[in-house]
Amino acid sequence: MKTPLLLFFKLIILSLLVSFINIGDKNSTDRDYSPEELINISIFKNNVEKVVNVSTIIQRSGSFLMDENRIPAGAGTGFIWDKEGHIVTNYHVVQNGNQFIISFHNDKNSYRAKIIGVEPKKDIAVLKLEKRPAKLSEIQLGDSKGLNVGQKTFAIGNPFGLDHTMTTGIVSAVGRKVEGIGGVKIHDMIQTDAAINPGNSGGPLLDSKGRLIGMNTQILSGSGTSSGVGFAVPVNTIKRIVPQIIKHGKVIRPGLGISLLPDHIKFRFGIESGLVIGTVGEGSAAAKVGLQGVTQDKWGRVYIGDIILKIGNTVVNSYDDIYHALDKYKVGDEVEIEYLREEKVKKLSLKLDPI
Repeated sequence: MKTPLLLFFKLIILSLLVSFINIGDKNSTDRDYSPEELINISIFKNNVEKVVNVSTIIQRSGSFLMDENRIPAGAGTGFIWDKEGHIVTNYHVVQNGNQFIISFHNDKNSYRAKIIGVEPKKDIAVLKLEKRPAKLSEIQLGDSKGLNVGQKTFAIGNPFGLDHTMTTGIVSAVGRKVEGIGGVKIHDMIQTDAAINPGNSGGPLLDSKGRLIGMNTQILSGSGTSSGVGFAVPVNTIKRIVPQIIKHGKVIRPGLGISLLPDHIKFRFGIESGLVIGTVGEGSAAAKVGLQGVTQDKWGRVYIGDIILKIGNTVVNSYDDIYHALDKYKVGDEVEIEYLREEKVKKLSLKLDPI
């Protein structure tokens, strides 16, 4: 009688253990996510297919099929601008290449792209797919004007070749001026502590609603890896530049139609403030209002012409100053110029030319 009773109790215990194991399995499958985690997951899922890997290649003369003639020049990230297949990335990602290979998340195919145009001074480039995948979704554009320090940021990219990685952080600062690759500072840069590493360049910086607020461009680091100080070109700059590149193949900028005397020559003449006009282009906006450049007499003596002191309300003392002063205007705008001629301060207005 003892044996059947003992067997009965063993069966009950075994049944309870199986039930407990099943409950544990159920709990491990139906996880509970925090609201913050759900936002993170949603942002990645909604944007990962809009972010691409950009491989830059230098193709030497010879057959495209000969691997020894194809030299990898770097890799970065980009994002889909529109359903026509335009891709936005950094200029420094594509600058050394003449062929570009695009790869998408969970797509085994690779797609060739051609370069449409670049704006080095903003570190922006636009590519276009030669053949598009069946499904193509463009990124949702946000607004960088009203960004606040402390708001959440999300960066998606391909750091160190690890495809489609997401990092999170906050807006650490706004309105930064950062030295760019094009010889002038890029203004209004967004600083973020979201981890940005080599390979992230050209990728999107998103807000908590998954909207594009910037393009990850560079890091401030002695080691070349993320130190919590990354910078992104603001989306409002991108929205202004990219449509021009798509339409014209370049950026149409307003200009005066002048060249400037280099600083080292300007300083030889004892001039420390303002910008010395070197030459005035024939028929240019500057020529039409009578601005004068450097002249030389028959004995070789050089005479300084006009020295530009202000454009609008902006004091200008360097090429960086005049670039950003004019960047506030459009072609055809009327702008006031304050200049020095024969030690007298004068003013005039001119209509800006396209350059």
